[in-house]
Amino acid sequence: MPLALVTGGAVRLGAATSKALAAAGFDVVVHTRRSLAEAEALVQALREAGRQAWIAVADLADPDGPAELAAQVRERGAALDLLVNNAASYEHVAFEAITRERLEAMLAVNLRAPFLLTQALLPCLRAAAPGCVVNITDMAVSHPYTTTHAFSHYLASKAALEQLTRAWALELGPQVRVNAVAPGPVAMAGETTDEQRQDILRRTPLRREGSPEDIARAVVFLATAPYVTGQTLRVDGGLSVA
Repeated sequence: MPLALVTGGAVRLGAATSKALAAAGFDVVVHTRRSLAEAEALVQALREAGRQAWIAVADLADPDGPAELAAQVRERGAALDLLVNNAASYEHVAFEAITRERLEAMLAVNLRAPFLLTQALLPCLRAAAPGCVVNITDMAVSHPYTTTHAFSHYLASKAALEQLTRAWALELGPQVRVNAVAPGPVAMAGETTDEQRQDILRRTPLRREGSPEDIARAVVFLATAPYVTGQTLRVDGGLSVA
């Protein structure tokens, strides 16, 4: 069976992606840093559904974390069919309040980690012939939509990951396909006021926020679309064209 690694795969969008990939026929390595109970419950559910699943624990904020995670994945075999770079850091901080430490911490998880992890797993992806990488970015990189714009360090990290998507597609083909999914507003509760949420929904052609499952379906599509590479698929209810 094809093997997938989902970073940050135990909760929220990552958990939905792990489940969707398992339903599509993938065995899944669920990476987590600290959501161990959630990872154990998810892996048990995937196994009960007839899939092979494992937990891999690594701190991707640590410079050595990607190599440690790659080593755990290699224990499952020489080939990796799919890498989903989903794990991410996010916070709202005004530009003038972003310290060097905050900037470096954001880039460590959102840019350095997927860069080093993809690099470390490249032989495994090539062995899958072809392998596939799906990066999770953000539609706000090109179409900022919130009324609170205090997250420039986050957007910079995701913009860089989108550019890596295109660069890797050019450099790593034909052995490895590389695409990205750019979610729009998903599960906004707790991140926006009700007034802000309603304003975003009024501007969204489909008039609803997305669900983790909406994003997971897009990941599955890109994972199984053999003639698609170098693309960013915006899953945003049409907000980016409104």
